[in-house]
Amino acid sequence: MSELKRTPLHAAHLNAGARMAPFAGWRMPVAYGSQIDEHHAVRRAAGMFDVSHMTIVDAAGPGAKAYLQRILANDVARLDRRRGSAHCTALYSCMLDERGGILDDLIVYRFADDSYRLIVNAGTRDKDLAWLEDQLAGFDLDLTERKDLAMIAVQGPEARRAVAPLVPNGADVGALPPFTAAGAGGWLLARTGYTGEDGLEIMLPEQRAESFWEALREHGVVPCGLGARDTLRLEAGMNLYGQDMDESVTPLECGLKWTVDFGGDRAFTGRPALEERLRAGALRVQAGLILEGRGVLRSGYPVASPAGEGVVTSGTFSPTLGRAIALARVPPGTGNPCHVFIRGRKLPVRVVKPPFVRNGSILVDLEPTD
Repeated sequence: MSELKRTPLHAAHLNAGARMAPFAGWRMPVAYGSQIDEHHAVRRAAGMFDVSHMTIVDAAGPGAKAYLQRILANDVARLDRRRGSAHCTALYSCMLDERGGILDDLIVYRFADDSYRLIVNAGTRDKDLAWLEDQLAGFDLDLTERKDLAMIAVQGPEARRAVAPLVPNGADVGALPPFTAAGAGGWLLARTGYTGEDGLEIMLPEQRAESFWEALREHGVVPCGLGARDTLRLEAGMNLYGQDMDESVTPLECGLKWTVDFGGDRAFTGRPALEERLRAGALRVQAGLILEGRGVLRSGYPVASPAGEGVVTSGTFSPTLGRAIALARVPPGTGNPCHVFIRGRKLPVRVVKPPFVRNGSILVDLEPTD
């Protein structure tokens, strides 16, 4: 195995006593102390995550828009700059193969008509970069991986207030609308995130990352690791690539149909396969599960209901709900009663519609446990 890569904040994590572990070819912090406390810090105030392992790719040139309209299931034409606004807009999308399978999910930002930024997953970096290069034929643009940038996500109801005094040029992050971004002194401040809470994802020069991280700590923002990031995103009903979706899964099967723009006659990769799936009817859909009793739901656990069999794709114990929750891929029409098999035991679960938690609020009904 090759040597694990380190983010610009690696020393800061070690100095803070973080528990480190391999993740997608990187050495990343799992937790700095109590994972539960880190989770609650994001839901109740503000926490920060080192996400410098994410892959940042700039796409620029006269053919950039047409290129992205071809390779993305969502339509970047929706990213038209708001008139009179300095904000650039953001769009969530999937990249699909010819069969409609998900190569990766990503966020794309539009700076101008011919300038965009893609944020793709660390675990799919090599595959994504190779695929992006392979699709360039016939389009006039350049792709540039931005290895010079670090990325810090500050999330929670107090996140923007904590960040505001620390960003260059007095950038007004308080007025930044959701799913937009603003540039400031070589930084990009995006009101996006992966926790179900308000907050910012900040791309900045790597040499500034450690000092910014320490300034956030001094302002009371709690360092958080991968453990809390996973429980937060699962409560928010957000998919994890490699578990809830991959090349064997289409957006129609994992709750991401809303990210596919079927309008007009745009010939994006995978469209014919998805349209055929729509005509035939989905064989699998995504559902949320709440365990009715004690235990923890884990990826791979079998699911059984009168509609047929399914499988848990992501599961955890929810600190906010105090229950075990999961995302599962199940037959259409799956409802209650429903059961999950945990080490040979058949245990009842309740089927709900994700998300479980957003913006600090519980969105599912909780029934008393035994």
